[in-house]
Amino acid sequence: MSLIISNIALHFLSKKEETGEVVLRLGPENIEISQKITNFVDGLHAIYNGKGSKAYGSFSAMPSEGDSARFVDIMESYLSEQQDFHAFSTQAANMLKNEIEKYDLAETGYLVICHYELMGGRYLFAAIIPISEHYSVDGELNISADQHLDTTKLQLAARIDLFDYQNTADGDRYISFIKGRAGRKVSDFFLDFLGCEEGLNAKEQTQTLVQAVEDYVAVNQLDAAEKQQTRKDLLNYCKDQKASSQDVSIQELGKVIEPAGAEQDFYQFCQEQSYPIEESFPHEQAVVNKITKYSGYGNGISLSFERSHFGEDVVYNPHNDSITIYKVPPNLKEQLLALLNTGNDSEE
Repeated sequence: MSLIISNIALHFLSKKEETGEVVLRLGPENIEISQKITNFVDGLHAIYNGKGSKAYGSFSAMPSEGDSARFVDIMESYLSEQQDFHAFSTQAANMLKNEIEKYDLAETGYLVICHYELMGGRYLFAAIIPISEHYSVDGELNISADQHLDTTKLQLAARIDLFDYQNTADGDRYISFIKGRAGRKVSDFFLDFLGCEEGLNAKEQTQTLVQAVEDYVAVNQLDAAEKQQTRKDLLNYCKDQKASSQDVSIQELGKVIEPAGAEQDFYQFCQEQSYPIEESFPHEQAVVNKITKYSGYGNGISLSFERSHFGEDVVYNPHNDSITIYKVPPNLKEQLLALLNTGNDSEE
């Protein structure tokens, strides 16, 4: 299913250096949904999906303070067609402006709010996209500077799954957001703007899933090759789910992970063992990646190898904190031999 944009708004937030005042410049009332706009939103969707460190939550049940409306209130007003999208996005932009002023932050840029459908899902996306400066040179070698939306630095963004929100209002995962950088304060103001509180812990759920798979291969006494294949089956399934923005389903995994020597499938095993894990949940791919590979970096050394090589081609000695590698990769071997030859030449 192709991307279908219902509405999109673009507003600009800046801060005066002299006074610290936050200035809001509202965008046009109606933005024509051209192919460029569609490509832009499609790109934002892909960048957001690619962010590994996301958290999940829901709208807070706390009432609004005084006469001020909550984000969920103005969103509901738009979804129920009590007000149009521009009025909704304008209110949201003013609420965000107030939050930035309250926290005295320098977070400025373009606020994008978009209501769209993709792959059978309906979403409301909100993000602050920072501005970066770039330079160009004309035929006369004159250098000029200009500004552009730097989507690669997307950090303050959240997406509301409208189907999940409307069908499961008491759920704890219909809002996803990028976890904060540079301390909690930066992400807190954006969550306060949305009136969102954290719910499902995707990292903990994924860690439980990985542990369940390890327990499963151990209990069924699979050989080394079967263990590694089971881990790879989990990894490939999770990668596919991440690429299509779908949750991991334990029941689906029961059909994916079916080693020939196992007495029961993975789903049945999880049910019997009563793991504290949801039937389906959004996962953290970085946690799953570690099930088939070990890797580390420090003091100028980077090392990564498949788990199946541990104890055979890669041996760790905890007594002297050393690693011995057998069957050195050919491309690395070539570089090492060249380095040795260079060293011998220099000594001569």
